[in-house]
Amino acid sequence: MSRYTVIGASGFIGGRMVDALRARGDDIFAPTRGDPELFSRDLGRVFYCAGLTGDFMVRPFDTVEAHVGLLFQVLRDATFERLIYLSSTRLYDSLGARGGHEGDVLEFDVTAPRNVYDLSKALGENLCLARSDGRAAVARLANVFDWSDAAGGFLSELLKRARSERTITLASSPQSGRDYIHADDVVEALLAMSDQNAAGVINVARGEAVSNAELAALFAAAGWTLTLTGVDAPPHAPVCSTARLAGLGIKPRDARQVISQALQSPGFFQG
Repeated sequence: MSRYTVIGASGFIGGRMVDALRARGDDIFAPTRGDPELFSRDLGRVFYCAGLTGDFMVRPFDTVEAHVGLLFQVLRDATFERLIYLSSTRLYDSLGARGGHEGDVLEFDVTAPRNVYDLSKALGENLCLARSDGRAAVARLANVFDWSDAAGGFLSELLKRARSERTITLASSPQSGRDYIHADDVVEALLAMSDQNAAGVINVARGEAVSNAELAALFAAAGWTLTLTGVDAPPHAPVCSTARLAGLGIKPRDARQVISQALQSPGFFQG
């Protein structure tokens, strides 16, 4: 039986990781914030899932603490075999169409307030890759979605609304789009990274963008009305390379198929 530690187990992905590891029969340690045992026991293989997403702009200091503050203490003081740090493909955004590969040299405007998220994740990555004696790897997650209560983000919130509303209006552009990956596929990828001792950075993504217009068509086909009133369309995020992920035997499902199946499944609509 393997020993695993999930830091951030109370969060969306962290909770999913705990469930998946428990289902495999693994020995799991899910410390709460400030748990002194984090530095007094062998953590085994660590999934570092702590972080802030939607509220990082109003909680910048908490964001840095979650992404870096605890991480450096674990890397410096804790006993562990390997660690996988959850980062984000958002780090490619400033590169535009030329970004999306794990080997890209990232660029950041240090004066932009929103970049507290990107910069803190980038520093976390640097500590893992340069200060772990080769024991840490980085998973850059694309836009993770689900329709469970704990899920967050644009698509997750839309799907949760769709469970009780048949007509939805959003002030979003039809042309806007993101690379979406379901939470179950993320869990599968993270387990593969751990089991196969993956090194360096790996994009955990589908590798293609799904536009809001495509989402509206999926909803319409399943009996919903999704109206998009936005006009200005920001550019798509860079398309992520998924070759390294495929090398682990992981191919995330097409988000459009997952969404369509969910919308048409009995019991999804509860309104």
